[in-house]
Amino acid sequence: MSHANAPLTKEGRRRLCERVDAGRPRAHVAAEAGVSRQCLSKWHARWQAEGEAGLEDRSSRPSASPNKISDELADRIEQLRRTRKLGPARIGAELRGEGISISDSGVHRVLVRRGLNRLRDLDRPTGERLRAERYERERPGELVHVDVKKLGKIRPGGGWRVHGRGSDQDKANAKGGRVGYDYVHVAVDDRSRLAFVEVLPDEKGVTCAEFLTRAGAFFASYGIAIERVMSDNAFAYRKSTAFRDAVAALGAEQRFIKPHCPWTNGKAERFNQTLAFEWAYATAFDSSQQRVETLAGWLHGYNHHRPHAALGGKPPISRVTNVPRFDT
Repeated sequence: MSHANAPLTKEGRRRLCERVDAGRPRAHVAAEAGVSRQCLSKWHARWQAEGEAGLEDRSSRPSASPNKISDELADRIEQLRRTRKLGPARIGAELRGEGISISDSGVHRVLVRRGLNRLRDLDRPTGERLRAERYERERPGELVHVDVKKLGKIRPGGGWRVHGRGSDQDKANAKGGRVGYDYVHVAVDDRSRLAFVEVLPDEKGVTCAEFLTRAGAFFASYGIAIERVMSDNAFAYRKSTAFRDAVAALGAEQRFIKPHCPWTNGKAERFNQTLAFEWAYATAFDSSQQRVETLAGWLHGYNHHRPHAALGGKPPISRVTNVPRFDT
């Protein structure tokens, strides 16, 4: 924020107008201040007509918007979206067929404003929104989301992301010569977004159970006791005795998402996107092992230093109260 006496704030404009009132040429005063003569003339006219009130900042928004979409037309767009599940192009064509002048981009803007721009969020029969409102638990440990993300292993020397399309590595993949997957197991605390991650060889029930036990120890080191564990309906989570025993050993309850509603486990799903974009695919690694070796450093940065939009620009550790907020 600029200080009150900055050159082109209300105070600065007043000083320029007073110089003009004192008889100095308007062009000279404008040149000294680094503004155009037309701009200074505008301020001086307001100064003469309204006094200091005329020098206040004003919105650049137009006083009238003749092409603004009316509420009635926006309601019609919403009706077509909900009842017929049409996209912006088809809604625009439908309305233009009724003699209403509107662009496809204008339709899209209405859908975005009303939260209807993704058809996947609408229930097909009723047109109602499927996604639940964003929620957040009251305390760390009240709910921990777990999930597994599969990453294709990297051939020694680098995969096609290093050597490009059409390379020997790319052709080997196309011929079915893949080298398998790394299974990235994640556990994310709902309240703080503090995360624990390990790269493991599979996603079997015993592997998931052992991961959860280590995750429990990790959160316990921050004074967080896991009360509930939420997962999707994968076989390893729902049917594995070992995993159920691991949940019980933590003194926690096991919860599952509603079938075909992955957003219920949204904290883990969103973390997986960040993990892929900022770690797994952020660098052209020469091997899977090299990628794994960088995980610990990236995860520490995520937990302790990376600003998180949902936390007001602070890192997850800022919501953990029994450890230093920004330890190194």
